[in-house]
Amino acid sequence: MTDSGFSTDASKDSDSDSDFLAQRFEAHRGQLRSVAYRMLGSVAEADDAVQEAWLKVSRADTSQVANLGGWLTTIVGRVCLDMLRSRRSRAEEPLEVPSGVRMPEPVLSPVSGVDPEQEALLADSVGLALLVVLETLTPAERLAFVLHDLFAVPFEEIAPIVGRTAAASRQLASRARRRVQGGAPAPDPDLDRQREVVDAFLAAAREGDFDALVAVLDPDVVARTEAGVTTGAAAVAAGASGFGHLARVAQPALVNGAAGVVVFAEGRLASVLAFTVVRGRIAVLDIVKDPERLAALDVTVLEG
Repeated sequence: MTDSGFSTDASKDSDSDSDFLAQRFEAHRGQLRSVAYRMLGSVAEADDAVQEAWLKVSRADTSQVANLGGWLTTIVGRVCLDMLRSRRSRAEEPLEVPSGVRMPEPVLSPVSGVDPEQEALLADSVGLALLVVLETLTPAERLAFVLHDLFAVPFEEIAPIVGRTAAASRQLASRARRRVQGGAPAPDPDLDRQREVVDAFLAAAREGDFDALVAVLDPDVVARTEAGVTTGAAAVAAGASGFGHLARVAQPALVNGAAGVVVFAEGRLASVLAFTVVRGRIAVLDIVKDPERLAALDVTVLEG
């Protein structure tokens, strides 16, 4: 009887501890999804990574963990690193053109605004341009940059995840930072001003007005798709001139919290355009056209 009673009490204590850990994990879920989205460029994969992290956490001894939030962040980072390495080893989603880039999964919102759950996911201005550049980094560079620069994880904690010293981890983040600064400029914060510039771009595209297109583009503008990269206002304007028929049916939307447009064809999402507006001109244009990636997006939110 005594043994039976002891076992029951221990079971209750175990259940109580498990429930408490689950509650604490849920309190950090928003940040963990944010980390995973920046690491993987996909909301669905980010949710998978967070779930995998929970399975690891639920089996771990947390009694000696002083900073639960930081510890959970590193666990999610490790899971994401494994997923990125697996993605590369399987050569997922091979590009048809060598100069193309792997486009991330955008987060779409109506022009009326981003909902609270998306706000948590997109905190710290995680524009599509940033995610596109992150896709060009090695998995270790991406982890070092995301964890340190975006979530303030010390290099001493990053080092064991990537199997390097703290100094080497610092170098990884430094290389990544240079790439990010060169390919993801900080956008104008005024959303109304962004929209004005995007509307001017669409109007010029509808009219096939080359000069008006050049005027709204930064001289060093970069346009990126899965198929390739185009640079310079003249080259991008020439491509946009042939976009007129689609520009006529383009609908305004927020793409990762910034002014963008979506294009539907025959009732299906055909493309998503994300604009990075800097000093009143379009500096970066990221275009997602991959049918499988677009099919995974929730376009019902655009009805809000």
